[in-house]
Amino acid sequence: MNDKTPFSLPGLKGQRIVITAGAGGIGLATARLLHSAGAQVAICDVDADALKAAGRALGDCLALQADVSQSEEVDAFFAAAGARMGGLDALINNAGIAGPTGAVEDISEADWRACIDVCLTGQFLCARRAVPLLKAAGGGSIVCMSSAAGKHGYSYRTPYSAAKFGVIGLTQSLAKELGPHNIRVNAILPGLVAGPRIDRVIRDRAEASGVPLEEMTSEYLSKVSLRRMVTSEDVAGTIAFLLSDAGRNLSGQSLGVDGNVEVL
Repeated sequence: MNDKTPFSLPGLKGQRIVITAGAGGIGLATARLLHSAGAQVAICDVDADALKAAGRALGDCLALQADVSQSEEVDAFFAAAGARMGGLDALINNAGIAGPTGAVEDISEADWRACIDVCLTGQFLCARRAVPLLKAAGGGSIVCMSSAAGKHGYSYRTPYSAAKFGVIGLTQSLAKELGPHNIRVNAILPGLVAGPRIDRVIRDRAEASGVPLEEMTSEYLSKVSLRRMVTSEDVAGTIAFLLSDAGRNLSGQSLGVDGNVEVL
């Protein structure tokens, strides 16, 4: 497929989709891909400037500022998205933060709670609002963003790993609860996603360990079977597949898009 060929998977056209943290990274890549396939997209983010840019790039999409850890902001965003699109067919629970890097005894309670609030509680708050809309539509799909850290313990990244393990539990529980309502729920587990966020993570880990940055980068890649990072577009493509008719019998699954991260 070349850059001028429209992206196409059966069943995406016309879907009404909410994407949290949709103004950058995986969220924006997913919004672009789904929009190009003919879906209606509504995005939220905490970055007002990035939202403006994403809104211009996507054209007719709803782009509102909202922090997923704040229930009032989540409620307002879903009310606006539901009204704008006339309902909902899918939720991409993408919002998350890296959280602190450090030894467990050095991590503050405030930093722990902030990471859990965004990465795990935020997904619950969004699912709570999305499910009634999905039921009203006769079914749909939820994709929850976990991480390779959701299946491997991750030293010096305890809050993040704990939250991402929690996302797997949330996903499997919702898949069982919502399956009878024709709502599929799956998790995506990205690995090292090329971009500023993983650059910061590797830099912080290098500083915490007293190791040169180049050496730490090589150490991270040595734990990936394919010896390379993935891209936001790689993750977006898997999300699109899950939302499409091609993924109609996938639910309760945790899909790694990571080049096979062997250990963290």
